[in-house]
Amino acid sequence: MTEEQIFEELKSILVESFMLEPDDITREAHLFHDLDFDSIDAIDLAAKVHAQTGKQLNPEQFRDVQTVGDVVSVVAKLFADE
Repeated sequence: MTEEQIFEELKSILVESFMLEPDDITREAHLFHDLDFDSIDAIDLAAKVHAQTGKQLNPEQFRDVQTVGDVVSVVAKLFADE
């Protein structure tokens, strides 16, 4: 999967599961400040990313995630490590 494909998939998850506006979702959007995520939302997002991609995000990888772009990078790295 390319980073653009991962971003589009992630955007779809955010719109469908978290009822966010598509225009609000950019790579620079901060999950907690711009998209009003809390820690439970972050856990839900990690679970949804796993369900959609089959890639497990471990807590160490996800702990430093702040933006949508950070999530894309973590997932891209998981695909690259295959």
